[in-house]
Amino acid sequence: MALTAEERDLDGETQGGETKRLCGSPDKGQQGLDQGCGEMAPTSACSSPARSLGDTGITPLSPSHTVNDADANVSEQQTFLVVVAVDFGTTSSGYAYSFTKEPECIHVMRRWEGGDPGVSNQKTPTTILLTPERKFHSFGYAARDFYHDLDPSEAKQWLYLEKFKMKLHTTGDLTMDTDLTAANGKKIKALEIFAYALQYFKEQALKELSDQTGSEFENSDVRWVITVPAIWKQPAKQFMRQAAYQAGLASPENSEQLFIALEPEAASIYCRKLRLHQMIELSSKATVNGYSSSDTVGAGFAQAKEHVRRNRQSRTFLVENVIGEIWSELEEGDKYVVVDSGGGTVDVTVHQIRLPEGHLKELYKATGGPYGSLGVDYEFEKLLCKIFGEDFIEQFKIKRPAAWVDLMIAFESRKRAAAPDRTNPLNITLPFSFIDYYKKFRGHSVEHALRKSNVDFVKWSSQGMLRMSPDAMNALFKPTIDSIIEHLRDLFQKPEVSTVKFLFLVGGFAEAPLLQQAVQAAFGDKCRIIIPQDVGLTILKGAVLFGLDPAVIKVRRSPLTYGVGVLNRYVEGKHPPEKLLVKDGTRWCTDVFDKFISADQSVALGELVKRSYTPAKPSQLVIVINIYSSELDSVSFITDPGVKKCGTLRLDLTGASGTAVPTRREIQTLMQFGDTEIKATAIDVATSKSVKVGIDFLNY
Repeated sequence: MALTAEERDLDGETQGGETKRLCGSPDKGQQGLDQGCGEMAPTSACSSPARSLGDTGITPLSPSHTVNDADANVSEQQTFLVVVAVDFGTTSSGYAYSFTKEPECIHVMRRWEGGDPGVSNQKTPTTILLTPERKFHSFGYAARDFYHDLDPSEAKQWLYLEKFKMKLHTTGDLTMDTDLTAANGKKIKALEIFAYALQYFKEQALKELSDQTGSEFENSDVRWVITVPAIWKQPAKQFMRQAAYQAGLASPENSEQLFIALEPEAASIYCRKLRLHQMIELSSKATVNGYSSSDTVGAGFAQAKEHVRRNRQSRTFLVENVIGEIWSELEEGDKYVVVDSGGGTVDVTVHQIRLPEGHLKELYKATGGPYGSLGVDYEFEKLLCKIFGEDFIEQFKIKRPAAWVDLMIAFESRKRAAAPDRTNPLNITLPFSFIDYYKKFRGHSVEHALRKSNVDFVKWSSQGMLRMSPDAMNALFKPTIDSIIEHLRDLFQKPEVSTVKFLFLVGGFAEAPLLQQAVQAAFGDKCRIIIPQDVGLTILKGAVLFGLDPAVIKVRRSPLTYGVGVLNRYVEGKHPPEKLLVKDGTRWCTDVFDKFISADQSVALGELVKRSYTPAKPSQLVIVINIYSSELDSVSFITDPGVKKCGTLRLDLTGASGTAVPTRREIQTLMQFGDTEIKATAIDVATSKSVKVGIDFLNY
């Protein structure tokens, strides 16, 4: 087929001499679109999305990426009076805030009602209680205590949920309709629960702000920041944003009011402010505060805990507007690791310093897994099943849900007392209803079960307690800690991570001396290991700092590959025969994945990737651009395994009558990367009509 000069010119301009057209999916019967798909190659299967579609043919005008300077594109920033950060944790949650006029003061929320012996209550348990009518009743200690006081027969009607955040990490096909299961076995929409919880924090924070300032505080005065694990997949991050919209923190029209911050990034931002007196160093490379490394784990942390306890009454933390001493030792290009070990997940990020401002660049994509402190609880549950029988434990959880919660609270405070050098046993109180229900269920006593069970490191004490030897408690930690150490060992093998200077250990689980000792033993000779003193609040404070100055994070790694579906000129021998489509005498290869950005590619915050296309037919009245994503870097076709559709841009080309439309009409397509949200835009240059879409991982 002979090419016109114009076509030859276009062909030479495209990559590898190929012309590309987008495959899209217009509505049937759209005026001006040819509904026929041309002749099929006889071998073709009809699985291809492009086969059954109308022709939305678009040809590239300039296939090269034009990347705009990220800073030049920053939109006018809205101004807020205060930044409120919510650390929505698996086991405990809290909020902190800072007035934009006093960014050096971070206020942690006021004390919570209730609380447990041996557990600090600057955060509240992530527990929620709904009435039998499924209306919100209470959150945190209040929910737990009220539920505990209900009569067992009444408690079965109420919906009590805890540790539900993990569902977002473990659900492979998360949607807006994903369910959670309450303690009584009843199902409820996850979106509802997350929205209730965020609404609770919103009301608490606004009330505290109003009380503190002496005037009514409006939600529009607040910039919200919600923290999520960096290893969460995109649907889970989007789910959190949707829940926040439902809770009224922000709206899709005013999405800038809400930032989704990545937990280890927030920790990293706070760690750069640390002064020497605000941290403990565990590594064997240095002596800190007169302690050698062998003393540091125990004594250094005991000293720090005492310091935190004394400061507990004060909820305002001063963050000096300086770079901390540790940080000032870092030079351009230095690398450090943040290990955020929480209740549900362990999240590991590798950052690099960029001077002069000390901006942070993500060097290696976030890694980690479900190795949080919940793993220790699961091991305890397995131990109980071994002693008392799995059938009994399952029945007890259903029939006496409040007593089961009590038992796990008792275990939690003992879990926190576990230490490498502990010699005396740990006693865990069994609720009376456990002892009573076991006797009814089995016909013999708890004591009898322990004697029979062959678990020799757990004994029965006459005060009605399980008595665990320190070795037994340490054994419950071992699988989880081993997973963390193994994960970090693998990470340190990577060339990008080999020359790390510091390892910051943060998150609630970082308070566990057993974890500290294991990390020090494995990596103390490779890098310096630092723990902030108020380690459980590190992420919360860092999230406030991020809300005050989001530009501190400059470069992230894209977790996914993004592209659009296009038609390429069919090349014999290069393209598979089943992708051949003959249209008006032209041979096309369908379903080609045209890449915008690759998984693990460095992306500057706010970076724009821009391409220009033109409709293949001047008569076309609509164009449709489908956006796809994949976790893999090498993707050839939109039909490859793991490729998911995550957005559609539909642009109406009518309305240009009266204005001279150029024959090669330019349609610009822009994708903006870098934030936890990704936005795509298509603009018809002739009419200035544009259409925007947020990449959507939940509704396709």
